[in-house]
This record gives sequence, C-alpha cells and structure tokens, in this order.
Amino acid sequence: MPSQNFDLTKHTRPKWLDRAIILLLSGFAAVAVLVTVGIVLSLIVESYEFFKRIPVREFLFGLKWSPQTAIRADQVGAEGAFGVIPLINGTLLISAIAMLVATPLGLTSAVYLSEYSSRRLRGWIKPALEILAGIPTVVYGFFAALTLAPFIRMTGGQFGLEIASESALAAGIAMGLMIVPLISSLSDDVINTVPQSLRDASYGLGATQSETIRRVILPAALPGIAGSLLLAMSRAIGETMIVLMAAGMAAKLSLNPLDAVTTITVQIVALLTGDQEFDSAKTLSAFALGLFLFMITLILNVFALGIVRKYQEQYD
Repeated sequence: MPSQNFDLTKHTRPKWLDRAIILLLSGFAAVAVLVTVGIVLSLIVESYEFFKRIPVREFLFGLKWSPQTAIRADQVGAEGAFGVIPLINGTLLISAIAMLVATPLGLTSAVYLSEYSSRRLRGWIKPALEILAGIPTVVYGFFAALTLAPFIRMTGGQFGLEIASESALAAGIAMGLMIVPLISSLSDDVINTVPQSLRDASYGLGATQSETIRRVILPAALPGIAGSLLLAMSRAIGETMIVLMAAGMAAKLSLNPLDAVTTITVQIVALLTGDQEFDSAKTLSAFALGLFLFMITLILNVFALGIVRKYQEQYD
C-alpha cells in the first residue's frame, strides 16, 4: 500500500485566528467582571448617600424598621426608622426553617440515588427532582399562600394556637422544597466522587452497606456536602417571591415561626416598587439593604468554597 504524506502545515489554523479567539474570550470574561464591579459600585455610591442621612449604627443595630417617611415635617414618624435587625431576624428565621426542611430531604435523596437505587430508577428519579428546580418561585409562593398557610392555620387552630394568615413557617416549608434539588444534586455529585476502593475496603472488613455509608462515604464527602448546604443557604437568603406571598411584609422582631415576618429582599422590592424619589432616605435604604445582603451572600459563598478547598481530600 503506497504511503501518504500528511502535511500538518495545511491543516494548522493561522496564529491571528487563535489570537482573535483568545481576545474574544477575554472580552467576554472582562464584561462579566465589569458588570459585577458596576453593580457593587452602584450599591456603594447609593449606600453612601443613605448613610450620610442615617447613621450606620442606627441601621445596623436599630430594632425597628419603618421606612415610611412623612411628606410634611409635622407628621408623626417623619424621620422613619431604619433598623435592619427585624429584617435580619425574619431572613434568618425563614432560611433556618427552609434548611431544616431541605437538608434531610436533599441528603437522603442524594444517598439513595448514589448508593441504593438502580441505574434505571435513578434515570427516572433524578430528572423528577430536577423538575422542582425549574418551577418558578412564584408557583411555590402560590402553593405556600393558598395551600400551606391555610393548612397550618387550620391545624394549629385545632390545638388552640394563634397563627397568622401569613407565617414564617409556611414560607420556610415552601422555600425548603424549592432548594431540595440544589442540595440533592450537589451532594449526589460529591458522593459519587468518593472512590469505589473505599467502599470495597469497608465491605472487605465486614461492614454492611449502611455502616459503610455512615462511617466511610459521608465522612469522606462531608466537605462537599457542607459546601452544598452553605450554597443552598445563600440561595434561601436571597429568595423574594415566596416570602412576599406567604410570610407578608411585617417587619416584626419575633422568633415565633407562626408569626408574620419579612426579609431583606422583600423590603428591597417594596421600597423600589412604583414611582420613587431617589433623593429620599426611604428609597436609598433599598441600596443599603442590597449592599448588606450582597455582603452576607458573598461571605457565605466564600466560606463554602473555602471549606471545600481546605478540607477536601485528594484520592489517588
């Protein structure tokens, strides 16, 4: 068979094309960075204007949130109250309820999918869980407001409990169902990265499958699972529609899950809805809340990534 010479120079891309592709990709990356920087700068600039009118100490440690400033100086509450503590209370309360609901459901589903289910059954269950992630949050809000809240109020009434028509419990349960796919998917991926050799070694020592999961697989996957829980927590903190429809807008300093509370994101929406004057403390407070929420979620995300990078074990 006659030999054929293959000239690589005829099939090599020009250097200018490679440089153009690199330049294009760098431009896209720069746009993403510049947009993020622009958002942060806009929050900082407007927040600075707000803190020129309202002291930082009052904002961070105030126990009352009532930004409805009066039109005339002689009206009651003309200066408003901008204490963020009640909003932090509502945000953490609803997020904690959501995590209490989502963590066991998400982790157990991830363990079942990765360790117990057959490949065929996994092919049905995993897409079904992912469908929950694609449902709009407003649908969860309707479910919480029209189904969960009346059910909780009716059930609590049978035991003599006074439950508000809008409660943190209803919003937290609905939010927990929303973030189950996030925890399940991330935890499932982490568990599947645990080497099969660890499972085989455990079985070789006489351990059962459940013992292997509890004492070998979960401890090995713990850093990634912890990271997934923190990311889910940041997702819950940033949710708006479910809280708006199921928990209300009452800025109440209460740890009772049966009370109506509100969160930072809901107040941001309320402050920026309709015709607003951007030179008033009421409107500018939305940017201060946005900057505060940005810092919280940033810290949670950095902490989650730090846990994964610091404690993640490298297997051969």
